[in-house]
Amino acid sequence: MGGWNFEPWQGVFYPDDLPKKRQLEYASRNVTTIEVNATYYGGQKPATIASWGATAPDGFVFSIKGNRFVTNRKVLAEAGPSLEKFFAQRLSGLGDKLGPILWQFAPTKKFDPADFAAFLKLLPHEEDGVRLRHALEVRHESFVDPEFVSLAAEHGAAIVFADHATYPAIADVTADFVYARLQQGDDAIPTAYADNAMAAWTHRALTWAEGGMPDDLPLAAPEHSSDRKPRDVFVYFIHEGKVRAPHAAQDLLRRVAES
Repeated sequence: MGGWNFEPWQGVFYPDDLPKKRQLEYASRNVTTIEVNATYYGGQKPATIASWGATAPDGFVFSIKGNRFVTNRKVLAEAGPSLEKFFAQRLSGLGDKLGPILWQFAPTKKFDPADFAAFLKLLPHEEDGVRLRHALEVRHESFVDPEFVSLAAEHGAAIVFADHATYPAIADVTADFVYARLQQGDDAIPTAYADNAMAAWTHRALTWAEGGMPDDLPLAAPEHSSDRKPRDVFVYFIHEGKVRAPHAAQDLLRRVAES
């Protein structure tokens, strides 16, 4: 799910009497990973980052959303100074609880092969001995291009699969992990996705984890092949209302465990 500070979750996901200062402690013991949105809007102190890791249990993973000043620019090749500010947060303070860094691009951002290649070259792959993994969420149809798939694979960056009403769906696997954002949940459904839809996502997640490729999702480069070996799979429920996102995550985790 996205974040842990969300008022409507009080009494729905969080117990009524749970203090806000204990929300991360509770959330990190009821789901296995959280996508942090706060880092998209502003920098965090290194001590704050480290405190998140200290609060969460062993095995928990945070994915970190990259700052908007890195991605919301005309020329991505000029993002170097903004990247330096972003990494001054010392994400390595999370240690083995650091998951992928999510770089989210505006729906108006079109694919410029040379500029995007320059941006990917700027992304660091290690900090203080901690591996940095990168996921790319693109939202313009021009990225449905085999050249984009090749670029992502060359740099070991994952292309985010978006289950969304209008964003392009690109299921090509270009890294040793998969990152999916499921954005069509419905808060009128107790688990955000109906039973048949959740069963389908469970099957896809397990297929990805085993090193395979789901056969019912669209590819931008059908000829591209990826290594068939076990992968980490990150699946986040990020629908508009998101009241039922924690319940969706718990339902998927239960189904995976029972499979």
